[in-house]
Amino acid sequence: MQKKHETIAVVGAGSWGTALAIVLADNNHEVRLWSHNDQQVKEINEFHTNKKYLPEITLPDLITGYASLPDTLDGVETVILAVPTKAIREVIGKMREVLKAPITIAHVSKGIEPDTLLRISEMIKEEVPEHLLKAIVVLSGPSHAEEVSLRHPTTVTVTSENMEAAEKIQDLFINHNFRVYTNSDVIGVEIGGALKNIIALAAGITDGLGYGDNAKAALITRGLAEIARLGTKMGANPLTFAGLAGIGDLIVTCTSVHSRNWRAGNMLGKGKSLDEVLESMGMVVEGVRTTKAAYQLAKKYEVKMPIAAALYDVLFNGKDAKEAADVLMSRGKTHEMEDLVNILEERNEEG
Repeated sequence: MQKKHETIAVVGAGSWGTALAIVLADNNHEVRLWSHNDQQVKEINEFHTNKKYLPEITLPDLITGYASLPDTLDGVETVILAVPTKAIREVIGKMREVLKAPITIAHVSKGIEPDTLLRISEMIKEEVPEHLLKAIVVLSGPSHAEEVSLRHPTTVTVTSENMEAAEKIQDLFINHNFRVYTNSDVIGVEIGGALKNIIALAAGITDGLGYGDNAKAALITRGLAEIARLGTKMGANPLTFAGLAGIGDLIVTCTSVHSRNWRAGNMLGKGKSLDEVLESMGMVVEGVRTTKAAYQLAKKYEVKMPIAAALYDVLFNGKDAKEAADVLMSRGKTHEMEDLVNILEERNEEG
């Protein structure tokens, strides 16, 4: 069955938005790649490059840069939203003002809004009137933009309350380099994608401190337990955290130099201040804001999250990174399977 080729808007021309635009163009879709930066748009259209974010990549001819949001959205049915969590409301507000017909929004960001404690799909629901929104889809999983843009094999998952819409996004993206699965657990996919950034920051810190692979393996394993503990309490399916949006994304983000969260944590572990780290990164480090949100969520749901709490103290209370890591290692004894048993018991009670 031959695929229908569409005109698709990608809102956000950072590394991830650009990489996904490449996947769509490889599938013969016409892509309108929006950026608020006129010089970036000019570079995309004149030189077919986006050197700030993907310096070694030549963009396909089917990708066109747009500086005008009304022109970007004119006549499109599907929008890929690829902006940082902190910019979601601002950008959606601008989109809402110019939309003329209902659209499907597939968001590809990974974060939770501090204070409101809303997932990104919930933020979108708040900002877009029902008559302008067909469906919200989430695309997540272990996927560095640098590797996706090089057409390296990558596997992700899509989820939505409207599974027909999720399957539509699956069809738009899937090819022999970029495999897309479906999952019906919106909460689990969003929580897994957001909270893995916290554990990646912590993993970077342990590497920066020179603690080695044993410490990082323990951190990843116990970090997954924290993610599943909170996610399940929020209504997620615990099995989601054993999949691409859980352990898959956690491994890749905690172990790769492509991960900006790992890099930020690594600098913190080597003694740099948070302000110095953020200034030198030049890109959004989602894990910083998400740490605050996770700390607040842990309190709200009365869930123990010692790694998130320790990282919160490092980021926002000026605690020494080594001291925080040492405190984690000296916690009281417990049974490794305690979390799993508690989750299963809660699920049985609900059933």
